[in-house]
Parts: sequence; C-alpha cells; structure tokens
Amino acid sequence: MGVRIAVLGAGSWGTALAMLLARNGHAVSLWGHLPGEIAAMAAAGENTRYLPGIPFPEGLLVTADLDQVLDGRHDLTLVVTPSHAFAEVIARVAALPPARAGVAWATKGFDPPSGRFLHEVAADVLPPGTPLAVITGPSFAKEVAQGLPTAVTVHSDDAAFSERVAQWLHGPTFRAYDGTDMVGAELGGAMKNVLAVATGVADGMGLGLNARAGLITRGLNEMLRLAAALGGRPETTMGLAGVGDLVLTCTGDLSRNRRLGLALGRGVPLREAVASIGQVVESIETVNQVMRLARRVGIELPISEQVELVLAERITPQQGLHNLLAREQKPEYG
Repeated sequence: MGVRIAVLGAGSWGTALAMLLARNGHAVSLWGHLPGEIAAMAAAGENTRYLPGIPFPEGLLVTADLDQVLDGRHDLTLVVTPSHAFAEVIARVAALPPARAGVAWATKGFDPPSGRFLHEVAADVLPPGTPLAVITGPSFAKEVAQGLPTAVTVHSDDAAFSERVAQWLHGPTFRAYDGTDMVGAELGGAMKNVLAVATGVADGMGLGLNARAGLITRGLNEMLRLAAALGGRPETTMGLAGVGDLVLTCTGDLSRNRRLGLALGRGVPLREAVASIGQVVESIETVNQVMRLARRVGIELPISEQVELVLAERITPQQGLHNLLAREQKPEYG
C-alpha cells in the first residue's frame, strides 16, 4: 500500500529518488527552492537540467510550495539537498507539521560550519523522539532514474524505522537493505568522495590501474580505521555504505568527485574544474571535516591528508603523489 512522501531537493539525486518512490506506488511530492526551475520541470514533465529525457512517472507532484508539501498528512520527509543546505532545510522542516513516520535523508557529507554528522544536526533541531534515518550506498542518480539495478542501505537508531523506509524504497530494480549504524553509514557516504578525488587524480595523471587499485584499497583502510575510532561498525564500512560506494565513486565517471580529480590530474586549475562540473562537489568541504575528525581522534589518514592539501591549493597533485610514495615502508596492518 502506498504512502505519502515529501522529497525535499530537486537536484539529480532528489529527482531520481522521487521518481523511484512514485514508481513504487507512493504519492510523492518533490520540492525545490527555485520557483522558475520547478515550473519548468512541471511543464516539461522531466528534470531537463539534470536528468533530461527521463519522463516523470504518474503520481509525482513537483512544487516550490513547501507548506503544500509538509502539510502534516505526509508519512515521510526525505531530505536530498547538498550538505551545506541540510541544516537550513531541516530547520524549515521542524517549523512545519511533522511527518507521521519520521525524517530520512540521502545527503552525503557533514554540516560544514560545525563538522558534525548530519544525524547530530537533525536530532538537535527536530522534536525529541523523531525517528531519523540515512539512505546511502553506491547509487548514481541517472541510473536510478533510468530504472537500472541498484542496491542501497538505510540506517537508523530505530531499527523498525530503517526497515520501514527500506521497504518503501525497495522495488523491482532497486534493493534496499537496512541497519542501525548511523555513524558508519554516514562516514562511508561522506569519505568516499574524498578518496574519489585521489583516484581521479591518479587516473588523470595516467598512473595506471595498479595505482587506482592501491588507492582504493588503502583508502578503504582509512575509512575502516576512522569509523572504528568514532564508534562505527566494520561490517558497515565493508558493506554498501562503505566499500560499495567507494568502488563506484572511485571508478565511475558519473561521479562529480572523480571528475574533479581527473581534471586536477590533467592540470586543470581547481576553480575551472569545479565550474566545468556545474554541480556541488561535496569533497571540497568534506575533506576538511574528515581530517578534523581524524586529528581529533589521533589517526593518520595519508591519502585524505594529501587530498586536503591539493584541494586547499597548498600543493600540486604531483607533490601529493610524491608525498604518498615517499612514506616509509610498514606492515599492511598495524
């Protein structure tokens, strides 16, 4: 039986998830904050900017009226905005009638001003006891919108809520698993963007498949160590939220973060590379938060640290590579 779902954020990922949920038989409202763009989407029956040529399914309402979307009759609020807008949108959600089931998000990253996990931000702003869940995993928006096979995972401190959200997402070509490790799930979804820049740089420099595999593997080791120090579970990092998303983002050219690395590796200046992508590139903010967490718990993250320096334009990609290769030999596992 279908439910009423409000999806907040009409970019590529928000649109793709709204389309998926509508195809699953739910009554879905997709909200975006730019009335002109939303009106154009409604008239065209598709997201012509991000997902051109993929028509909206029946049952999908597109609107710029947040009061209309969050009217208290919806079962789930699903936030799909860039991380820098997450806190502002959650505050607007808190000021309007609550969803009957709870709030979930498919945003990957941290709150830029504070460096906190998004579930911490949401818990502070929303009424106490509001069920919260994060949706994450290897999922390019275009392929989800096209109906290609995809698997994600939904994590919440409330096991019944994560299972319910996963059931609403689950469909003929979309598998949704569930779990209860919000720290591990959110860290994997954020940190893979940083490591995708590193592998993109290596590929842009033409360093070969051996280098790419080495960076992915050692990057996964960084994810595992930081997650463990923060209380995340290793099976989360070794699952869809961690290694699954890491492999996709490091190897798939639909990844904005990989494309940024490719451009930097080919010598394109940072500002020009970001402008050519034309969408938010989460790694630029996320890398600072990852390294802040690592320094707080006293863990070395050699690859992430070099990405931080490159994106701050303190060193060149070539210098970052030299720094990694110059590190002393050591056991693979401490």
